[in-house]
Amino acid sequence: MSPLWGGRFESSLSYEVAKLTSSLEQDLRLWKADVKGSIAHARMLGRQGIIHAGDCEQIVNGLIAVREEISATGPSIFSASAEDVHSEIERLLREKIGPVAGKLHTARSRNDQVATACRLTIVEESRVLRSEIHTLQRWILQNSETEKETILPGLTHFQHAQPVSLAHHLLAYFWMLDRDRERLGQFEKRASLMPLGAAALAGTSFPLDREGVSDELGFEGLCENSLDAVSDRDFAIEFLSHVSILMMHLSRLCEELIIWSAPEHGFVTLDDSVTTGSSIMPQKKNPDLAELIRGRTGRAFGSLMGLLTVMKGLPLAYNRDMQEDKFHLFQGLDTALTSVRLMREMLETAVWNREKMRQSLKGDFSNATDLADDLARKGVPFREAHEIVGKVVLFCLKSGRDLESLSVGELREFHPAIDEGTRRKLSHAAVLEARSSRGGTSPKAVTFQIVKAREALERGVSP
Repeated sequence: MSPLWGGRFESSLSYEVAKLTSSLEQDLRLWKADVKGSIAHARMLGRQGIIHAGDCEQIVNGLIAVREEISATGPSIFSASAEDVHSEIERLLREKIGPVAGKLHTARSRNDQVATACRLTIVEESRVLRSEIHTLQRWILQNSETEKETILPGLTHFQHAQPVSLAHHLLAYFWMLDRDRERLGQFEKRASLMPLGAAALAGTSFPLDREGVSDELGFEGLCENSLDAVSDRDFAIEFLSHVSILMMHLSRLCEELIIWSAPEHGFVTLDDSVTTGSSIMPQKKNPDLAELIRGRTGRAFGSLMGLLTVMKGLPLAYNRDMQEDKFHLFQGLDTALTSVRLMREMLETAVWNREKMRQSLKGDFSNATDLADDLARKGVPFREAHEIVGKVVLFCLKSGRDLESLSVGELREFHPAIDEGTRRKLSHAAVLEARSSRGGTSPKAVTFQIVKAREALERGVSP
C-alpha cells in the first residue's frame, strides 16, 4: 500500500530513510487500541451523518474482521516495510472492504489517532502494572504477619543504629509500593482524556460528537485544546516518572537482598531458581536477579530522560521527533512490569535466616539509646545522659564487653540512677518492645500498622 501521504510526491523514500521513519517495531502493540478507536470513530461518523450508514456498517464490520484476523495471525500479518501499524490496519481494512475504507479517515489525522491509541494503551497497561504491585504488596503483608518478633539491625549510615523487626523492615517497602500504586491510579485519571477529534492540530470542520466517542472508549473526558491534544506527551512522561520511582524502590530492596545474602550477613538465602553460578568458581551463588533488577533501574531512568529530551525543545504542534515516544514509553513499562513480577518470585522463594539476624545484634550497642532514654526518664537531661552512655560504650569497646553484659554495679559507676530495671531494658527484645509509638517497630505497633496496611490493600487496584 502507498503511504497515506503520497499524493504530492513524485518519488518514493530511499530505503534507509524509509527504514528510519518506520515506527512499526515500536507501535505494533498499539494495534488493539487503534482498531478500538477506529471503530468508535466510524460509528460516530455514521451517527453524525458524515458518512452514509451503509458505509459506516461496512467499515465497522471490516474493522471487526481485521481485529479477529490480527488476533489469529499475530504480528506476522503486518508488512515489515510498513510505515506504522496504523497504515497497516488501514491496508488490511482496504483489502477486506475496498475503497470505502478510505472514508474511515474522514475528520481524523494520524496525529490525534496515534495520541488516542497511546493513551488507551498506556492506561490499560498501567492498570496491569498496578495489579502486579498490588500482588507484591499482598506477599509483603502476609509475610509481615509472621515476622513481627524477628529482630535484625536497623541501620543509619549503614551502621547498626537500633533493632527493628523484619516485619517492620518489609512493611517500609509495602508503603513505598502503596505510594507507587496510588500515583499510577491518579495518573490514569489524568491520562484518560481523549485527543480524537483534534485532527492534525486545529480541530475539524465536520460536526463531530467527541463526547460520544469518549464515552464509548471509556475516557474520563476530552482534551480541550486541539494543539495541546496532538502535541502533548505529558501523560507518557508522567508515567515514566512514576515508573522511575517504582524502580528506585525495587532497586533499594534488591540492594538489601544482595547485601543480606552475602556470607558476612547471611540474613537471607535466595533460591537456586533466581541465582546463578560462576564459570570459574564452583562455590559461587550469585544474586543475579536482584542485580539485574537493580541494574535495569537505569533503563527506566533512561527512558524518562530520553523522552524529556525528545520533548524539551519542540514547537507546537506535532513533530516527527515524537515518534520516539513509544520506544521510551514501552521500554519503561516493560522494565517495570518484568521487575515487579520477578521481585515477587524472588521474595516468595527466599528463606529468612532469623538466627543470623539475631546473632548480628550481639555487642552492636544498638541498645545504647535505651540506656540514655532511661536516664532521661529519671530526670537526667538527655544531652547529659547521651554523654554518659557514650562513656559506657567507650568503656565496653576498650574492655571488649557488650553493653547488655554489664552488671548493675558496673553501670552504676557511670551514674547512680541506673538500677536493675534499667538493665532489663537493654536486651534487644526489650528495646524492640519499647518502640511502641504509632509507626514504630514493636510487635504491638507493627500489628496496628498491619491493620492499616490491610485497609490500604483492600482498597484494591481500581483507581
